[in-house]
Amino acid sequence: MTLSFASPSEPSVPLHVISQPDLDNWLQDQPSHIASWVEANGFTGAMGQALLIPQSDGAPEMALAGYGNSNKRARKRFPLAAAAEALRKGTYHIASGVPADAISNECLGWLLTGYAFNRYANQSPAKARLIAPEDVDAARIEALANAEALTRDLVNTPASDMGPDQLQAAAEDLAQEFGASCSVIKGDDLLDQNFPLIHTVGRAAAQAPRLIEMTWGNTGPKLTLVGKGVCFDTGGLNLKPGNSMSLMKKDMGGAANVLGLARMIMATKLPVQLRVLIPAVENSVAGNAFRPGDILTSRKGLTVEINNTDAEGRLVLADALALADEGEPDLIISMATLTGAARVAVGPDLAPFYTDDDGAADALANAGRQSADPVWRMPFHEPYESMIEPGIADLDNAPLGGFAGSITAALFLRRFVGDSRYMHFDIYSWQPSKAPGRSKGGLGQGPRALLTALPEILNL
Repeated sequence: MTLSFASPSEPSVPLHVISQPDLDNWLQDQPSHIASWVEANGFTGAMGQALLIPQSDGAPEMALAGYGNSNKRARKRFPLAAAAEALRKGTYHIASGVPADAISNECLGWLLTGYAFNRYANQSPAKARLIAPEDVDAARIEALANAEALTRDLVNTPASDMGPDQLQAAAEDLAQEFGASCSVIKGDDLLDQNFPLIHTVGRAAAQAPRLIEMTWGNTGPKLTLVGKGVCFDTGGLNLKPGNSMSLMKKDMGGAANVLGLARMIMATKLPVQLRVLIPAVENSVAGNAFRPGDILTSRKGLTVEINNTDAEGRLVLADALALADEGEPDLIISMATLTGAARVAVGPDLAPFYTDDDGAADALANAGRQSADPVWRMPFHEPYESMIEPGIADLDNAPLGGFAGSITAALFLRRFVGDSRYMHFDIYSWQPSKAPGRSKGGLGQGPRALLTALPEILNL
């Protein structure tokens, strides 16, 4: 599925975007027949309302989109998308009413109303098409929309069709599209090349564990993205209950978001040397599954006591982060659907992130607000380091007690990064219910904020 703007040469209907407080003033400047039609149809400017105003021959003269009020808009990511979804099939151009500082995000939200996950049954996305306003970067917005569609498709696909094999294929397809290089270390070759944790977590599955690597760009700062690719998480021998397992197809959401971000970077030609690392596994149960109480040695040489096989994501990320750090990049970013503790802390709508770099954190927070991709900084709280040190090994993959679960997971991951600047995202990657511009299901969280912030973070 390609999400794109309509051609500027297409015949289009002028669309006036009207907030509730501004409706009366707008109507005062209109002919009486328009005011009468608006009143007769009960249009108030409420968010999500859409109204076509016909000419005498029945053809549309203009369309109106309700924009609500400032309080209502503050509660929605893409307010105009609510009206776009209600408009009849056709092509429109924005004639008035969208603030200049919101126009790019509103256009993105409009494009995202056209997303549908149609692999198994036909869905019904919005049919209204938009001509890009002259003052927006249409190519960039299309790049963002299609990267988001890629992420959603990957997360929405069930594990029956999105195992390590298929995740590898998705990375290879993306690499081929943009002229990037892609290589894979698979199965027992992981042991030969010193990725023991990735191998251990995935060795019980029918599809072999692997480390996927993609590289693109020859100039600029070195940026390495690491995405958790656990294509299904049973919990291992610490088996999840059924309700907790029902959404585990999305446990590769970190990898999906990293691939979405990589697509944005390559499509917009950001001047960086990009490296993407995805440890792709399925955490399955079999006779050779790893066990509670096992002590494993990581690529970095740190030993890890396994106190819960359901805390597997941090294990596969650990080996990948160690490799990332060996390349001495200017910035490492990891993304993972890692802990339920993060969901308890910030809910499903915010993308919590960790970094020791205050400047990068400020840049990212500002970028999140600008790009309708909200993020929230969490602390690498040093006093909690002792909670991940069991004594019998260097590290504990699942400290007892359950306190500060997202923080201790982030601290665990940080142990595998040396002097490189590091940022970690503990995301949900799922939209629990439909919202304007956001269908229920897989969701990108953090990539747009990162793309907006990276020029400042990396001094591009």
